[in-house]
Amino acid sequence: MILRNRSSLLLLLAASAAPDSSSAFHHQYVGSSRSSSVAASPAFSVRPPVLPSSSTATRINFSAVADSESATAATSTDEDVDPLSPESRAVMENVQAAIAAKVPEDKAEMGDMLSHFVSEYFTACENGGQQPPEVTAENILSAIQFGFEHGLGPSKYTFDVSHDALREPFDYYSWGCDFFRPTMDLENSVVLGEENLKKAFRQIEEGDNVVFLANHQSEADPQVFSVLLESVGFGEEAAHVRYVAGHKVTTDALAIPFSMGRNLLCIHSKKHIDADPESKPTKQRQNLQTMSAMLKMMRRGGTSLWVAPSGGRDRRSSPSDVPVAPFDSKTVDMFRLMATKSKRPCHFYPLSMVSYELCPPPDTVEAGVGERRNVRYSPIGIAVGEEVPNVGGLECRHAFCERAMEDVGEGYEKCVEAIREKVPFRCE
Repeated sequence: MILRNRSSLLLLLAASAAPDSSSAFHHQYVGSSRSSSVAASPAFSVRPPVLPSSSTATRINFSAVADSESATAATSTDEDVDPLSPESRAVMENVQAAIAAKVPEDKAEMGDMLSHFVSEYFTACENGGQQPPEVTAENILSAIQFGFEHGLGPSKYTFDVSHDALREPFDYYSWGCDFFRPTMDLENSVVLGEENLKKAFRQIEEGDNVVFLANHQSEADPQVFSVLLESVGFGEEAAHVRYVAGHKVTTDALAIPFSMGRNLLCIHSKKHIDADPESKPTKQRQNLQTMSAMLKMMRRGGTSLWVAPSGGRDRRSSPSDVPVAPFDSKTVDMFRLMATKSKRPCHFYPLSMVSYELCPPPDTVEAGVGERRNVRYSPIGIAVGEEVPNVGGLECRHAFCERAMEDVGEGYEKCVEAIREKVPFRCE
């Protein structure tokens, strides 16, 4: 793969303007063993958009980063067993060294966070045993490359209130799924409620709207949903789901490239809208614009929406207990109101997400971006419950919200138990 960089953005990769077949990072996505299983994915070469000719590039020999045969395997001095093979550790430490060499001394915290992210991803992929360390290096370096290119500086990608997934000339959707796929223990993952899924996607095909009311556990939830839908034959449908996204996934440098590959409705959640009082009016106006864009989509029909009415990710209450965060009834009310205004049939399905162990979030909620990334090789799961009847008006709003949340909670417990029957699983 050809990766390009701006020295002003501290990018880690550089390459010539033409493909170099000797590079460890040059390959074709489609047709390779790591090709996405999404049927609608077009063929594409793993190559980000060409930077303007005015940008400055620093050439680095990245064959030395990924070539485990030429690297010297490091010997662990820890008393614990090293989770990485000597070959993987050698490649990982070369990647970390390349990062450290590009991060200035006054940005040591950023360097530490990136080094931690690299270590976590290498360990998760090693535990999965699905790919050689050279491919793991390619994946993590591409994520960091894209993060700096699209997440910082003058070329930072800006999201509109409604964003359509960027699938060409570079397919960020498939890239995002393929990034997390080797960290997912798919053999021991579960999909419950397939009949409800079939019904929901049939309704969408007929022109109705569907809203998945979900709990939210990790930054990788869109990829979790897509990969598990693909596993039961809904790969094309998965690519068309639109996610209601908070400000973090559209402003955090490492999150932005993954968000570029998703259909989004961008909002400011109630949890963080008051963090900066001066910008609150602007955020409120943007939320109104987002609701207007959503209403237009729902009036056209055939829209599938994923929303987390809790307004954020579930957080653990103890080392082994990750309860589903309570839904905000006003958020649920708003989606019911939009459904009524659309004059189109709209169906609400409870969606339980089990993905906490894959990318455990920080234990505390912070309004800012730039959190420390954790990645684990873990089974994942979803459970789609029966449609929640959308009947009654304001007098029924609390009953509707409570019913939806109860169904999500029950599905979550069933999902966790189904996984635990296969392998030891920490979440409760």
